[in-house]
Amino acid sequence: MLIGPGGAGKGTVAAALTARVPDLWLSRSWTTRPRRPGEDPNAYVWVTPEEFRRRVAEGGFFEWAEYLGNLYGTPVPDPPPGSDVLLEIDLQGAEQVVAKRPDAVVILLLPPSFDVQRARLVSRGDPDEHVRRRLEKGREEVVHGHELARYEVVNADLEQAVEELAGIVCATRRKDVDAP
Repeated sequence: MLIGPGGAGKGTVAAALTARVPDLWLSRSWTTRPRRPGEDPNAYVWVTPEEFRRRVAEGGFFEWAEYLGNLYGTPVPDPPPGSDVLLEIDLQGAEQVVAKRPDAVVILLLPPSFDVQRARLVSRGDPDEHVRRRLEKGREEVVHGHELARYEVVNADLEQAVEELAGIVCATRRKDVDAP
C-alpha cells in the first residue's frame, strides 16, 4: 500500500512504479469527488454518492472511507493471476486493510517539504480552502503514517522515489519466497 498526504505524488509514483515492476497491478479506486481539470480520466472510477453507497451495501469494497466530504474506496481486488496488488489509498483505508491483512506492506510516501507539497496541491487547480484543508489533514496523516508504515520514501525526485519503491517491492517479494 502506498499512503501519504495530498501532494506527496502518490498517483504519479504509483503509475510509474507499476510501469516499471512486472506483475504489479494497481487497483483503481472509486470516488465521489469531482474530477479535477486535466486529471487523467482513468485515475479513479467517478461515481455518485448513491452509486458508492450501493456498492458499500453490496460488500463490494475492500476498504472505504470519507475524506474531506468525499467518499473513496478500493473495490475488492481482482488482479491478473500471478500479480501483486498495489493500493494507492489514504490512511483510513490503510488501517482497514491492515486490520484485514496484517501482512500487508505499507509504504509512506512523503513530499520533500511543506512548500513543495503546497505547490503541488495548488498546481492541481484546487480552491485555496481545499488546499488549506488538505495541508492541515496531511500533517495528521504523516504523524499516523509513521506509526503504520513499514517503509518511508521521500518523493523529491520521481525516478529516485520509483527506484526506492521498486527495491522495496523486490525485497518484500524475496522475503515472501524465502519464508518457510
